[in-house]
Amino acid sequence: MGRPLDLLLRGGLLVDGTGAPAQEADVAVADGRITVLPAGTPAAAAEVLDVSGRAVAPGFIDVHTHSDALAAPLGDGVPQPADDLRLAPLLQGVTTEICGNCGTSLFPSLPERLPELAEHLRVTFGIGPVRPAVDFDAFAAGQDPALRHNHIASLVGHGTLRAGVMGFEDRPPRPDELDAMCALLDRALGQGAAGLSTGLIYPPGTYAATEEIVALARVAARHGKPYVTHLRDEMSQVESALEEALEIAERSGAALQVSHHKTAGRHAWGATLRTLPRLERARADGVDVLCDVYPYTAGSTVLHAMLPPWASEGGVGALLERLGRKDVRDRIRADIATGVAGWENTVGNGGWDLIAVAAARSRPDAEGRRIADLAAERGVDPVDYVCDLLLAERGEVTIISHSMREDDVRRVLAGPLSMIGSDGVPKPGRPHPRWAGSFARVLGHYARDQRLLPLERAVHKMSGLPARRFGLTGRGVVRDGAVADLVVFDPGTVCDRATFERPLLAPEGIGTVVVAGRVAVRDGRPTAARAGEVVRVR
Repeated sequence: MGRPLDLLLRGGLLVDGTGAPAQEADVAVADGRITVLPAGTPAAAAEVLDVSGRAVAPGFIDVHTHSDALAAPLGDGVPQPADDLRLAPLLQGVTTEICGNCGTSLFPSLPERLPELAEHLRVTFGIGPVRPAVDFDAFAAGQDPALRHNHIASLVGHGTLRAGVMGFEDRPPRPDELDAMCALLDRALGQGAAGLSTGLIYPPGTYAATEEIVALARVAARHGKPYVTHLRDEMSQVESALEEALEIAERSGAALQVSHHKTAGRHAWGATLRTLPRLERARADGVDVLCDVYPYTAGSTVLHAMLPPWASEGGVGALLERLGRKDVRDRIRADIATGVAGWENTVGNGGWDLIAVAAARSRPDAEGRRIADLAAERGVDPVDYVCDLLLAERGEVTIISHSMREDDVRRVLAGPLSMIGSDGVPKPGRPHPRWAGSFARVLGHYARDQRLLPLERAVHKMSGLPARRFGLTGRGVVRDGAVADLVVFDPGTVCDRATFERPLLAPEGIGTVVVAGRVAVRDGRPTAARAGEVVRVR
């Protein structure tokens, strides 16, 4: 072998992340890199693990997270996120996370906009006074290695760009403002950010017209990095929103990643029968389009996203000032009932009975319960309850929306263009179980039990496909010279245990996780290893 081996995984079934058939092989690790050996090759190592009867796969890549702030120091006296919140991805085999999704990242910003942006990020991430950064280098420097269990890469959030240049005004950018956004994006991508993301249902991103996004996506295209979008509507107008995304990709030349593709709300159920073939036609016509999906029929987001966009114009402070006024609440009620052009209107497409509180620090009794029930108990209208809750929490409330249908989820999971992303929102309270269960759920429930897709293709959607999409060179595959990010699991027993009642329960059947050549999980339990790093995509 030449180099002394640090680790040898002997006797396992290699599922290499390419989609190729599994085969028996031994996997050796030296200096953080992999060598694949024929099964039974004589070799010695500092540590030898017998993994007979188990699968050895690349460490999983979660392409869609909101974990940007989990490794950022929050300052003295500020409660740190609990260990089970930090460890949930690692314990299901995730060795790399891509954050900065849905238009919100911790960077970049003009220096003078940082205080205003910080308040927006506090509400979005909900784990303390999060500090935004002026660029990707500053973001990377602000990550605490002692808190980094796995690797992280980050997109540039368009909403952060917009807020960091022009604040939270509902208007088109001036030419100098658009130039400033493009320059900040160009710099961040040059420093190693993984692409551009938008969240076109969230202020301030929702205030942007198509032309603004095209201009920014052209910058991403010059760097060979993707445009990643939470569509402007995933409900009744999902098909037109998808057309906008395809137009942006075609005009800019950027690869397109459709985030957490879904057709939610009663007016969109079954629309995957049209959206998925549309994506395949676009790809056949030369658009580099892919998507990601999480394996649940419920989503999760911030509560204030249930309100019409005008309510958030001017930022968090302006939102909170408005919510105490009766005329504002009456207008919100009317807009939910009748709709607003260009607005997704989650409640109008479903109802408050489908929305549960996930995190509200001062109201833990509300966590896990539906808004309609909470309002009824108090004898108040749901809009009044929501406004009062947002005021009490200074805007910092997360919700879970039970808005999808199982057949739509299954179609996207099985489709040829999809990869797996948890869309995890790691906040205290009762977060969505997808943060702790997505990858084990695909392997166990959908691949093994439901036979929706073969094991090799499931692993490819979690490793090789996302690595190629996001330019994560040397990751996502088990081959000679690759980064030694690995997961060992039992294909016969792997399953998710996280539920909406107990959302952070670790999965079963995932015994060993290796991060950068170091054993980070042994026998299903985390070790003291902290080998994760900020990944720069060049």
